[in-house]
Amino acid sequence: MDPPRPQCGPRGRPPRSGREHPLNADPLVQLRLLDVQVLDSRLDQLAHRRRTVPQAAEVERLHTERRELETATVAAETEASDLAREQRKADADVEQVRSRKARDEKRLQSGQVGSPKELESLQHEIESLTKRQSDLEDVELEIMERLESATARHAELQARRSALDTTIAETEQARDQAYSEIDAEAEQARKERADAAGGITAELLAAYEKSRTQRGGVGAAPLRQRRCEGCRMELDASYLAKIAAAPPEQVMRCEECGRILIRALDANA
Repeated sequence: MDPPRPQCGPRGRPPRSGREHPLNADPLVQLRLLDVQVLDSRLDQLAHRRRTVPQAAEVERLHTERRELETATVAAETEASDLAREQRKADADVEQVRSRKARDEKRLQSGQVGSPKELESLQHEIESLTKRQSDLEDVELEIMERLESATARHAELQARRSALDTTIAETEQARDQAYSEIDAEAEQARKERADAAGGITAELLAAYEKSRTQRGGVGAAPLRQRRCEGCRMELDASYLAKIAAAPPEQVMRCEECGRILIRALDANA
């Protein structure tokens, strides 16, 4: 057998389980809940503003850019260092060949070479050294050009990093200033909220807090012209009659959203 289906309340909604304990509070005390609600909404807005301060997101973006720039700077520095080492080796190779060639040319010009075969061998070696020197000098020049380019690239990245550090510092200062202003507003709102909640009974305040937690930050709303200002729904005529018949100190709830309804003198106007 299928389990019995629950009976539905007004407008087809399932009824609340169990019977809620009736809550009573002076009508003027109930009205103070609206002041608390306004301040709680203000605090929620300030908290959202603090989480979404534009400068905070910009600081994160700038720090990401800074890390990427730091990586590129280190890579450029490493490349320049490697090329400087290559250039020193190329300079040494060229100097070694140049010295050997100069030594051979000096020997050739001194007339110390006796045999034609030795003379031919020495001339051949000088020619080989001349070509070797030319090749090494080409390599040396290429490395020098690459080193100049890498050094310039490294200097450019360092300048960009320095400028970015300045921008980060300025943006962080602007972010902290925005935080300070929001925190000051929030501190003032908390003081006003404490004053507004001071005369509300603990039971009513607890019911409001629970309702606010469960209903997106709005726990109490006024009833105006047959409408709950919390959910913006017009209430059923029979439920409005029930509200009208209830004593002023009875705390009522919206049949649509469950929020605490604050009745005004012109509720049905």
